[in-house]
Amino acid sequence: MKNWGEVVAFACALPEVEMISFYGVPCPKLNGKALASPSREEDSFCLFVSVSEKEMLMETDPDTFWETAHYRNYPAVLVRYGTADPERVAALLERAWERRASKAQRTERAEKLG
Repeated sequence: MKNWGEVVAFACALPEVEMISFYGVPCPKLNGKALASPSREEDSFCLFVSVSEKEMLMETDPDTFWETAHYRNYPAVLVRYGTADPERVAALLERAWERRASKAQRTERAEKLG
């Protein structure tokens, strides 16, 4: 994903995702919980992940996944735009959706995907 617009387009294509204010900025949310948000860093966006997942991502691909002091000890990682592995970023956005989805939403999506 090369910019925030592409992140939003992908996230909003997931079931029931809406653009809702998050700290005064519209971002994709499911059930009132943000999947991602714009970052203060121009070349990156913030992706909501578990702390353990964040550590693994930063270790395995520090050119793509990183943090500033603002995000330290917080369940979110910064993702640089234009990564060499956009499929991985898409999968992480889908996983963020799954963590915020209800059981019924996950079941319905799984049935549609076959």
